[in-house]
Formats: sequence, structure tokens, C-alpha cells
Amino acid sequence: MTANRFSHQFDTSDATALAAAALGPMLEPGDTVLLSGPVGAGKTHFARSLIRSVLITPEDVPSPTFTLVQTYDTTAGPLWHADLYRIGTVDEIEELGLAEAFDTAICLVEWPDRLGDLRPENALNIWLKDGTSEDSRTLCADWQDPRWAGKMRAWAP
Repeated sequence: MTANRFSHQFDTSDATALAAAALGPMLEPGDTVLLSGPVGAGKTHFARSLIRSVLITPEDVPSPTFTLVQTYDTTAGPLWHADLYRIGTVDEIEELGLAEAFDTAICLVEWPDRLGDLRPENALNIWLKDGTSEDSRTLCADWQDPRWAGKMRAWAP
């Protein structure tokens, strides 16, 4: 891991899920994780595993592709999982209330390129892409806000 950036390859989808589950308990309201990557890269798989690791009561964690946002009660407070793939304008994001949630909840956002000017500067950026084998994934992470440094030292897979 170098300052403000690291990458790691996971050999299996289970290894990716375990890494996501390890990150979950480190998050607190005001933390935003932006999940980028092509269709099928594992963004929702990562988000589901992270969410399940912090749920107060186990529940189904569906993809928010059609609902756009799913909210959860977690051990650290509210968590918003947004999938912005079907979003056309920043105005639609504002109508969802996501910009306010960035300050008051843990937010996981798939397809953050749709955020435009609403993209939080203090977010943890995670890119997922296919690895060298069928189930492997490469994860690249970077951040600007110094509050992520300690969390990333503790988490870096």
C-alpha cells in the first residue's frame, strides 16, 4: 500500500466478499464508498457483503438497480446503498436525497460517475475489474481525506 492508494487481487469471489465484510465495521456515518467498474465487475457483490457485515438484523440485500436506493439499519447507523446506473441527471440524484445522506449515513454508491458535482471529495474510491482468472477481481482504492488513512492501513487486504 502506498500513501492514499493501494490495489489487490482477490483469487475468488469469496475472498472479495471477505474483504468487503472486513471493511464494513470500520465505516461510520459520513463515510462514503464509491464503487466503480464495468458491468459484472462485482460492485453489487462487494456492497452486499459489506452491508451484511453490519446489519443489526440479517435480511435480504437486493441490488438497488431498479429501486435506485436501499436503506438499512446497521450497527453504526443508517446505511444507504445506491445504484445510479439508470440515473440520467444530477437532478434525479438530488430528488433521492443522496446528497444529504453523504453527511448523515454510511453511503455505498455504484456508478458514481453519475454524481457529477455531487461527488463527495472525502469519499473512498474503489474500482473493481476482472482479474487474471474467471472468479478473480482486482480492487484498486484511493482517497484524499486523511481520515481514510488509518482505516485503510487496518483494512488493506
